[in-house]
Amino acid sequence: MFGGCTTSSSRPLFLEWVHRIPYHTVTVNHHSIVYSDVGSGPPVIFIHGFGGTMWNWEYQHGAFTQNHRVIIPDLLGSGLSDKPQGPYSPSDLVHFFHAFMDALHIPKAVLIGNSMGAGLAMAMAMDYPERVESLVLISGLPPNLKESVASQKYQQFLHHRPPLWLAKMGNWFAGRSATEALLQEIVFRQELITPLVIERSFQNRQRGNLLAPLYALLDNIDKWESQYGARISQIRHPTLILWGEHDQVFPVPVGERLYNQLPHAIWNIIPNAGHLPQWEQPEVVNQAIRRFLNESPISASPNP
Repeated sequence: MFGGCTTSSSRPLFLEWVHRIPYHTVTVNHHSIVYSDVGSGPPVIFIHGFGGTMWNWEYQHGAFTQNHRVIIPDLLGSGLSDKPQGPYSPSDLVHFFHAFMDALHIPKAVLIGNSMGAGLAMAMAMDYPERVESLVLISGLPPNLKESVASQKYQQFLHHRPPLWLAKMGNWFAGRSATEALLQEIVFRQELITPLVIERSFQNRQRGNLLAPLYALLDNIDKWESQYGARISQIRHPTLILWGEHDQVFPVPVGERLYNQLPHAIWNIIPNAGHLPQWEQPEVVNQAIRRFLNESPISASPNP
């Protein structure tokens, strides 16, 4: 499935989040996956989105540990995890995530995903429903994906991205300014885009061969629709959907269409937030998630 491992040889000793966080590594299908693992109780796995990393969940890391085991991985091809050559098709990622859960001896978990991470969570619920307790989808991956993207920058990257070699050169020479522009597209509260946040995101883009997996993901994006997008209504798990009020990538009507396809879903709009509401409005998001976890299962009250 994947080959040609490109392991980073310069991993930091700690994750530089709000606090310094130690991390773990586990070998999954011969590849090293980095993750944080804190707390005890029923497992909850937080899944970052396209181009993201564990730090997208820094405000959730310690918020649920009193009653849950909280696991936050850098997915294969992202962050501090290995970035092998491979197709990175949706089904490949699902099979790899299934193997990750096996490696951590997790038979079943609540899956909480942002953007493409929400797509992976939904795909797990479709292919391996017995491994999923419930779902939290934050600005999640909708059906009719390409037609749903409103962001001009994301549309350009989907349809008119430069050759990989040129993108690598541009990432090196104009990386910080490009990083800031991307953050301005996905974050509504611009005052949160500090020099430290820009630098952290820029360093993530420089770590290992990040662009190749991103390009591979985009090359396989049509398979999301053929393999999973058309099957979303089959999901029967209790589901919480959280959507940024000012999401420029997938606007609120896109989230409403996703909500209408899920028979056991709760819908919440997060005010004053863009595509990363869990990072922009962590107290609001954490409260909604905590309430959902305490009240699940909700399958007895289907989406009208």
